Amino acid sequence: MKKVGKMTSVLLLATLLLTACGNSGGNGNTAKETNTTNNQPTAAATQSVETETPTTEITASPTPQTTVGGEAASSNTATGDKSSAEVPLLYHMNKNYDIVPNEETTNKKVVLLTFDDGPKDAAMINPLMDILDKHQAKAIFFVNGYRVKAHPELLELIHNRGGIIGNHSWDHIILKDKSYTEVKKQIEDVQSSVKEIIGEAPNFFRPPHGAGGDVGKKIAAENGMLYMTWSNGSLDWEMKEKETGKTDKLIKNVTDQLHSGSNILMHELPWTVEALDKLLTTLEGKGYSFVDPRSIELKMR
Repeated sequence: MKKVGKMTSVLLLATLLLTACGNSGGNGNTAKETNTTNNQPTAAATQSVETETPTTEITASPTPQTTVGGEAASSNTATGDKSSAEVPLLYHMNKNYDIVPNEETTNKKVVLLTFDDGPKDAAMINPLMDILDKHQAKAIFFVNGYRVKAHPELLELIHNRGGIIGNHSWDHIILKDKSYTEVKKQIEDVQSSVKEIIGEAPNFFRPPHGAGGDVGKKIAAENGMLYMTWSNGSLDWEMKEKETGKTDKLIKNVTDQLHSGSNILMHELPWTVEALDKLLTTLEGKGYSFVDPRSIELKMR
């Protein structure tokens, strides 16, 4: 009987084992548990992707981009547009072309930096912009249309590096004796060309040789631009390449005429770039700061 009992026990145990094996292969519970375990890393990975996706989308398209020449402008352009809109109007220009604060409490010991006759050469533009950046200064770059047409990439360079673009007519001719139609074309062709390249038209107009006449003033106003000449000339345009001591002469020319609100005329010239850091340091040493052109009202008063 003991042997029968042992045999019965063995048979029962074998039957139970066979039943358990049959159930594990048939109902899928073990597979579900395995999948549940395996799904945890998968779910975590999915969550990570979903978390990162908005970041990727924001990085790819931070702001609505301005289209320039059929291509999207860089983020710098979009940022520049936004910054421009946020600059408060603190100054205006008087009839002497000086920069004057709108309120008595606003700093009046400022100068406006301007550069004419560009864009010419990246080898001058980049170091010039480096110096302006070093002194946290903004400047107006009055450009000629024929130069912009020849080198639109240089206009983009100035704009993308934070320079404010001004209109200096198409051909750099004396405008005051020209007809309304001719002056209009000289000015508005630049407006159109600049807007096509950088997405915005200039807000400032300076006539070549300071001679725009009443017609030039009228057309500038019709295009929403502030008409200006200058009130402090560096005389860099009179200097010659082989002339010595140009840096000191340029600085002396500016400081001899220096006054609050000085509208300083310079040009995109190698010796002006060479003198610029020392000039701006000298002006800062005399207590002057550099007005942001975007803070100037577009109407003289």
